[in-house]
Amino acid sequence: MSSYNYVFKYIIVGAMGVGKSSLLTRFIEDKFYPEISHTIGVEFATKIIEIVKERVKLQVWDTAGQERFRAVTRSYYRGTSTVFLVYDISRRSSFNQLETWLNDAKNYTDPNVVKFLIGNKIDINERQVSYEEGQDFAKENNLQFIETSAKSGENVEDAFIRSANLVYKLVKEGKLTKNVVVNPKKISKKNMESNEKYRSMEQESKSGCC
Repeated sequence: MSSYNYVFKYIIVGAMGVGKSSLLTRFIEDKFYPEISHTIGVEFATKIIEIVKERVKLQVWDTAGQERFRAVTRSYYRGTSTVFLVYDISRRSSFNQLETWLNDAKNYTDPNVVKFLIGNKIDINERQVSYEEGQDFAKENNLQFIETSAKSGENVEDAFIRSANLVYKLVKEGKLTKNVVVNPKKISKKNMESNEKYRSMEQESKSGCC
């Protein structure tokens, strides 16, 4: 098992089909699959990065966008250090639903948690939500903001690295200590290995999600 100094938990939320799973896959595997399955419930993957010469494991939870799984998603906000609120820049309806997801993030997380607004699918020409609209929404709600393409990979890694650096800064300032695991070596190897193998997901087929 690789050693690391911290574990930061991420949760990715947003409407169905905005590309949450594709963002996760692009960051973890640096791959894009034109056909990918809808997430039912939640699943997670991990990746170790380096921040200021310290190794940090990002544990990233991908959640279902369907309303019927909202209660399941809410239960996974506990211990989160970062929330990614994702919408599809080519689908106005996904942007209009952001308020609902943001309210959950506010209600079920620590006030100091890093919240990142992500406009995905900038590789698509048929834009329905302007960059300025996303930026304004982020400013109004005190969110970080970036636009990405899981398909091309543009800005995906940057979103994770930028947010991780913000979390790291908050941890060092003592503002987010309850939401990260520090010195994971103190956790039993058995428990960590069990956690790594955990999957709480079923899948149903769909086509195309960037």
